[in-house]
Amino acid sequence: MTLFRPATPLMVRYAHYHRDRRNIATHLVGIPLITLSVGVLLLGPSWTVAGHALTLAWCVWALTSLWYLSRGDLLLGTATALVNGALIALAHQVPSWAAAWALPVWQMGVGLFLVGWVFQFVGHYFEGCKPAFVDDLVGLLVGPMFVVGECLMGVGLLQKMRRDIERQAGPSR
Repeated sequence: MTLFRPATPLMVRYAHYHRDRRNIATHLVGIPLITLSVGVLLLGPSWTVAGHALTLAWCVWALTSLWYLSRGDLLLGTATALVNGALIALAHQVPSWAAAWALPVWQMGVGLFLVGWVFQFVGHYFEGCKPAFVDDLVGLLVGPMFVVGECLMGVGLLQKMRRDIERQAGPSR
């Protein structure tokens, strides 16, 4: 996978590692948990900009959103940026949850991260193959886009992309 490929070839490549429906289902849980956890772990440092706190989590979200939006599929890029934005906004609520449980925020972040990866690895056990990022680190960026794409395809959108994926990677099983 190359960092600057369009969305469809990236999704097709990623799909080669994700054809088992149980694996896809675990990714629908695991990847959002990992994204949320990364947001939690990037809450500091923060800067005050125009009276609002700007965290490293929001900076990383902005950079990745630009990447998703530049992959050539406006619906998929926008939806992925919005979902990830919601997860980053949720990450900013975790400090109050951690305080209620008397836990350091970083422990909540690490816990969410580990649980997310457990889901990922269980899914790849079902799939019988390694995660896509093992062969190409860009897979770490494609994962959230794949999950959002699967949801959009599930409601009848991105049908051309679905056909391309199934033609090149095979149908899910």
